[in-house]
Amino acid sequence: MGRNHTFRVSRVINAPLKFVYDWCTDFREDDNKIAGSRTRRIILQKTKRRVIFMSTQRRRGKTINAVRIVTLHPPDHWHLDKVGEENDEIGNYRLTRLGPRKTRLDMAFNAKYKIANAPTKEEDTKQTNRVWDRYTSALEKDYAHTRRTAE
Repeated sequence: MGRNHTFRVSRVINAPLKFVYDWCTDFREDDNKIAGSRTRRIILQKTKRRVIFMSTQRRRGKTINAVRIVTLHPPDHWHLDKVGEENDEIGNYRLTRLGPRKTRLDMAFNAKYKIANAPTKEEDTKQTNRVWDRYTSALEKDYAHTRRTAE
């Protein structure tokens, strides 16, 4: 019925590794607004090592829920396990220091769809790139603002 695929996305971010890690693993209920999504996020648990949140969205008149468990591995990587009504997903995020103010974020996802009209690998990659274009822009703006404030 569904479709399974693995895809990868990378970003070079103009901010130091620690700032990028802290920003990416902050997990707030309004994070989806950065990406322009109307998905509602509810944080169920947030500790130094794990974040669990539920997301709810409406699509084609139907409410679709998913739970994400993010396991944090400071200072440079984290792991996502998502269980949803339409798909399950495993994601791995790894940061690499490229310089004092430059970091590469490598993401790898394994998506297992439970629906007939599942997105293709190319569609998932395109959507993830679109979301991370916005996240990267917001992260770099926050870092620039932090640097200006500190000076």
